Amino acid sequence: MTVVLTGSALTLDELVRVARDGQAVALAPGVVERMARSRAAVDAALARGDPVYGLTTGVGVLKRVPLAAAEVAAFNRRLLENHRVAQGPPVAPELVRATMLRLANGFAAGHAGVRPALAERLVEALDRGDCPVVRELGSLGESDLAPLADLAAGLFGDPELAAGEGLALLNNNAFSTAAAALAVHDAGRLLAAADAAAALSLEAFAANLSILHPAIVAARPDEGLARTVGHLRELLGGSYLWREGAARNLQDPLTFRSLPAVHGAAGDALAYGERRLAVELNAAQGNPLVVPGEERLISVANFEVLALAAALDLARIALAPLLTSADERALKLLDTAWSGLPTGLAAAPGSAESGLSIYAIAGEAMTAEARLLAQPVSFELASSTGAEGIEDRATMAPLGARRLAEMTRLGERVVAVELLVSAQAVELRGWGPLGRGTRRVFEMVRERVPFVGESAALPADLEGLVALIRSGDLVRPERPQQPLRVTRR
Repeated sequence: MTVVLTGSALTLDELVRVARDGQAVALAPGVVERMARSRAAVDAALARGDPVYGLTTGVGVLKRVPLAAAEVAAFNRRLLENHRVAQGPPVAPELVRATMLRLANGFAAGHAGVRPALAERLVEALDRGDCPVVRELGSLGESDLAPLADLAAGLFGDPELAAGEGLALLNNNAFSTAAAALAVHDAGRLLAAADAAAALSLEAFAANLSILHPAIVAARPDEGLARTVGHLRELLGGSYLWREGAARNLQDPLTFRSLPAVHGAAGDALAYGERRLAVELNAAQGNPLVVPGEERLISVANFEVLALAAALDLARIALAPLLTSADERALKLLDTAWSGLPTGLAAAPGSAESGLSIYAIAGEAMTAEARLLAQPVSFELASSTGAEGIEDRATMAPLGARRLAEMTRLGERVVAVELLVSAQAVELRGWGPLGRGTRRVFEMVRERVPFVGESAALPADLEGLVALIRSGDLVRPERPQQPLRVTRR
C-alpha cells in the first residue's frame, strides 16, 4: 500500500515501512496546489520587499546582511556547501530514507514556502531508491544543519533553488525526528520481547503469580501496568503456575515481583515518545514560517524539539531498570541458592561443569553498557557563544535518538540471554505445562538454540535469538491482546 503524504497525517508505522521495506510514496491530491499557494505568498513578500530571514538576508549572525535578487542562486549553493560539516560514518540507508520522508511530509504541509518540485524530488528519490550519503555527527538538534546539508547536496546539488529553499532544506529537524522514530519503534518491539522473556522466567523460577492479580490494576489504575499485567496473563494462560501451591515462595525477589510495574513504566515512557512523534512527524519545524491566508512570513523557532528530546531521555531512563531486572532474573536462575536448580543450570548436577554460568558475565557486561546510555542529554549545551550568542540553545535530539537505538541493540542481547537461561531452567525444572504463549516462546527459542546437555558445548553466540527478537515474531500474538481495563478513580 502506498504511503500518501498530506503534511498532517504521517504515522510512525508508515515511516518504518517506507524506511525499511521500501514502500511506495505519493503526494496526496491537493498538496501541489497547497504548496504552490504557499510559494506564491513567498514570492509576494519578496515582490513587496519585505525583509525575510534567509530570503532577503543572510542567515545566523549574518541576518543583518541584505541579499540582492541576483545573489539568490549563488547564496543557496554556498548555504548548502558551507553547512556540509558533518563528521563520522554514514548513517544506515533506512535513516536516510526516513529523513527524506519526514522532509517531504513537512514540505507538503505548505508552511515552508518551497516549490512543489522539492517535495516531488524527494518522493521520486524514495521510489527510485536514491540514497545519498549522510554522515552521522554534527547536529545539536536545533535544526539538523550538517546532516541535512549532506542530504540536500546529494539530492539538490544541480537544480537551481529559489529564494529561501536552501534554508528550508537545512533549517528543520527531519534527521532528528526520523532517527527518533526508528529508535522508539525498535524500543517498543524490545519491550514486547522483554515481556515474553520475563513470562518464561516466571515459569522457570516457579514464581508467585499473585503479582498478576486483576486487583492490582484496580487498586492502581495505571495504563502501563494494565498493559503489562494483561500481556503477561495472556502469555501465561494455562500455565502450571496458576495451580494452587505451584509457587515456591510467598514473595519472590523484586525483579520478579515488581516486573509488571517496571515493564509498565517503560511502556508508559515509550507511549509518551510515540505521542511526541505523532506531533513532530507532522509539525512545521522550519524558520521562517508561511502564515496561510496572510501572505506573510514570520520568524519562529519551530526547530525547537525539546519535548521530543526529553521524551527520548525518559525512554532510556525507563528502559535501564527493565534491562537491569532482566539480567538479574537470569542471574537468579543461574544461582542454586535462588533457583533450587543445579549451579549454572548444568545438565549434570554435582559435576564440575559450569553450565551456562559464563553467560552471567556476558549479560552483566551488556547490561552495564546499556545502563550507562541512560544519562539524559536534552539539557546539554556545549557553548552559547556561536553566532554572537544568537544560537544559544541545543536539544541534542540526534544524540538522544542514537543512544536509544544503541541501548535497544544492547537490550536485545540482554533479553536474548534471559531467553537462553529461562528456557534451560524450564526444562530442568519440568514441573508442568507452560502457558499458551510461553510454550510458543519456548519452542521458538529451541528452534534456534538447543538444550545444553551434559558435556555439550555452549552456544557460541545468540544471534539467532537476537534476530528473533528483532523480527517481532517472538511477540506476534495468535489473537489480539486485550489489556486489563483501567478504572480511573
